[in-house]
Amino acid sequence: MTGFGRGVLGEGVAGTPPAWQRCGMSCHIVPPHMLERLARDADDPALRDRARRTLALSSAQAIERRTAPAIAPSPSEDFVPHRTINDAEHRERLPGRTVRAEGAPATGDESVDQAYDWLGATFDFFEAAYRRDSIDGAGLPMVSTVHYGDGYGNAFWNGEQMVYGDGDGIVFTAFTGPLDVTGHELTHGITQYTANLEYYGQSGALNESVSDVFGSLIKQWHLGHTADRADWLIGEGLLAPGINGVALRSLKDPGTAYDDPALGKDPQPGHMDHYVETYRDNGGVHLNSGIPNRAFYLAATAIGGNAWEKAGRIWYDTLTGGALATDVDFAGFAAATVRSATRLYGTGSVETKAVSRAWTGVGVPMEANG
Repeated sequence: MTGFGRGVLGEGVAGTPPAWQRCGMSCHIVPPHMLERLARDADDPALRDRARRTLALSSAQAIERRTAPAIAPSPSEDFVPHRTINDAEHRERLPGRTVRAEGAPATGDESVDQAYDWLGATFDFFEAAYRRDSIDGAGLPMVSTVHYGDGYGNAFWNGEQMVYGDGDGIVFTAFTGPLDVTGHELTHGITQYTANLEYYGQSGALNESVSDVFGSLIKQWHLGHTADRADWLIGEGLLAPGINGVALRSLKDPGTAYDDPALGKDPQPGHMDHYVETYRDNGGVHLNSGIPNRAFYLAATAIGGNAWEKAGRIWYDTLTGGALATDVDFAGFAAATVRSATRLYGTGSVETKAVSRAWTGVGVPMEANG
């Protein structure tokens, strides 16, 4: 893939996106530019074939995905997860065979048990931090399928459940490993039930960024890491030994997560000066998400302490408050976060100033009508 650079990626960047780019929401943790690079340039023909198969399956899942309507959560005092883990047995059918239900003991299958534990950790985070009852706010059962496909190199939320591939062991390890992968994908579900951000252009990049933000916060909460101790990486440990990289993305330093002959160099921008105009990847949703990602990092570290408590609360209230347009752009979202900070902490507060400066720091102007 060529054309990563200031302003432009690929060919035919001008004009309206094709209809098929509007109809699906491909909520996959590994962005297509990484898989496209593998499919084209990997030395091993088997790796190229698997990357092509992963791309094909990911595209099919995007088109088939069903979007649930936003609903108001029902009040409940007893928030308990309802988890079901299924095994696809290396086939491409969902949901697969049920292998562990809520309250059942560990199975000894590492992927099954990791998926179960990480669903629980994500549920517990949103309950503890924001008093949210599961993905929809009303106790939605949490379903995952592991061992999807043959060496499938991705994980995704399909509108109803989580799905994990095992990776190929050469470029990617098992996708059940990093907690933030699960947190990222389940946050797509929360976005689906609340702001329902369109998955194209800047609103799509915000959709991806919100998932990265809360994926990171879930990991920080689970580890007890303050903002200054956190690694701010998404998918740390997912790249196999021998791959030159630390993760899929970095919120702290977009564009630095990997630089490897098989994958190329991480192309994410961290400032509007390097915003990528492209028709690919639904208008660059996995690329330009680096800009709001860094804005959150700047806000969280300026505020300090536990990032989920103040910066995370501001982002959560903005996402779930019902005021965002589904096609909100970066400037509109930035303005909305400043309003949330002002409402929570007051005009002129440390928190409000930190949020405003964070967006300025990545070159995003704030519009009053966001």
